[in-house]
Formats: sequence, C-alpha cells, structure tokens
Amino acid sequence: MQRYSKSSVIASNTMNSRADDIQANVHIPVLHIADPTGEKVNKSGIKTVALLGTKYTMEQDFYRDRLGKKYGLKVIIPNENEREYINSVIFDELCAGKLYNKSKERFIQIINRLVDEEGAQGVILGCTEIPLLIKQEDVKVPVFDTMEIHVEAAVKYALNRT
Repeated sequence: MQRYSKSSVIASNTMNSRADDIQANVHIPVLHIADPTGEKVNKSGIKTVALLGTKYTMEQDFYRDRLGKKYGLKVIIPNENEREYINSVIFDELCAGKLYNKSKERFIQIINRLVDEEGAQGVILGCTEIPLLIKQEDVKVPVFDTMEIHVEAAVKYALNRT
C-alpha cells in the first residue's frame, strides 16, 4: 500500500503571500509556490529572472524577497505601466476566459524588453492564468510556469520522492 504524506498547497501565486501565516497555524508543511520555482530556476543556471504576475505579486516582497534571499536570484519586474497592463489582462481577460492576440503580443513585448533592457535571462509566469497566454515557444528565454512547477513538487512530496 502506498503511503502518502500530508501537506498543503496554495494554488495561487498571490495567495502564497499568506503561506507563512498559514504555516504558523497548521501542523503540516505548506509548500510555498516560490520554493520549487526558485529551485527550478537555480537548476537552470539562471541568476536574473523576470517576474510576471498580478500587480500584488510583482510589487510585494513575499515572492521577490524569498527568491532573492533563499535562492540568490535577482528578480526584476516590469515598469509601472507594464504592471498595470499585466494586472488588467489577468483580471479582465484571462480570469474571464478571454484570450486575445493583442494581449499575447504585448506580454511578449514586455518580456523581450525585460530581457533586452534589464538583463532577464528567464521569466517566471507568477500567475496561474498567464500560461493560458504565454508558452515557451513565444519567447527566447526559459519560461518557468509556476503552476506546473508547483504541481510537480506537490506530487513528488506526496509520493515521498523529494
């Protein structure tokens, strides 16, 4: 009989802002979405990574600081206008199931600017809806899909293979 380990996952990058508070109040591990992401970026050899997500995820320190302090990554975020645009696409389009080519093209432009002007060597899709719009083949740098990475980590943990 297979033995499964109990753990908790918060299947939202933004809501992982509360992961430490939740961990302090439960008696099972909380698998923070930024941890397997940081490990995966480190394994790729990348040191500077762009973070796309909700405005909250991009602007607050719970994600960026964790990646920087725990994994030694330099995390860059889009400029204010780009953050506003990304946030509006997430909530007004992607969460409503609307996929527009113009939005995809603008996301690609933002990623390319972060690569060309800010030195991003990869991009973290730090919102579970962004992979609906952006795929690896759309950009020239490695893409880190946090939803996929988090799911893989949770399955490995549950099967005691971590």
